[in-house]
Amino acid sequence: MKQINIGDFIIGDNVKFVLIAGPCVLENEAVAMNTARYLQKLTQKLKIPFIFKASYDKANRTSIKSYRGPGAKKGLAMLKRIKEKLGIPLLSDVHRFEEIDAAAQILDVVQVPAFLCRQTDFITEIAKKARVINIKKGQFLAPWDIANIIEKAKAVGNENIMITERGASFGYNNLVFDVRSLPIIRNMGFPVIFDATHAVQLPGGEGTASGGQRDMVKYLARAAVAAGVDGVFLEVHRDPQKALCDGANSLYLDELEELLTMLKQIDNLVKAPAR
Repeated sequence: MKQINIGDFIIGDNVKFVLIAGPCVLENEAVAMNTARYLQKLTQKLKIPFIFKASYDKANRTSIKSYRGPGAKKGLAMLKRIKEKLGIPLLSDVHRFEEIDAAAQILDVVQVPAFLCRQTDFITEIAKKARVINIKKGQFLAPWDIANIIEKAKAVGNENIMITERGASFGYNNLVFDVRSLPIIRNMGFPVIFDATHAVQLPGGEGTASGGQRDMVKYLARAAVAAGVDGVFLEVHRDPQKALCDGANSLYLDELEELLTMLKQIDNLVKAPAR
């Protein structure tokens, strides 16, 4: 298993899972800073490695009228200030070639969105510039298809690769998570992250926006950690009902400690040395 150093911890060490969490999109700097600070304090308390996640531009929203975020220039500057203030590693997604250079200078992990995971030139360009690349597995791919995507990133010399699973399309406006995909992808030798909140998303399920089944997040997250996943990806919000993006599948911040405590217990059990 490839081990990737980020900040003062390792992803893929088969000892503990890493939490990637934050709001779906940057709404304003105060909300993002307060959320990051809350998550930092909580993960320090629970001794869980943490990467803060927030998108500066959601270029794949259902409706053209949907809020997308502050954009690359303002959003990356905002993320940089959060990083400098709190000293935490950052992850965000890029949707355009023009953003890659600036994003790679600020972000610890540059993410390829699920719908762009087959775009060869886009993946190789990010892999050239980013120290660590997180590739989200598209809902239209089988787990074994990931091998070809990994080879694209490796072809330009970057082996700091993470793969994020979030389920597969199941009929219309629905996803299904097959836990078998986690060991299949992990056997390719790179860390695997499970996106527990997007896995319960109902894409386009509300007509002009996606729906979600927030109450199912904890069950899928527990299953993924029990399967030995290397990290868990969660979108969170102080009040998901008022979130400007993906509120239907985002977790309430005050529900997070109970879930993370349970995930840590499962992780410790699964990864404990054999007696």
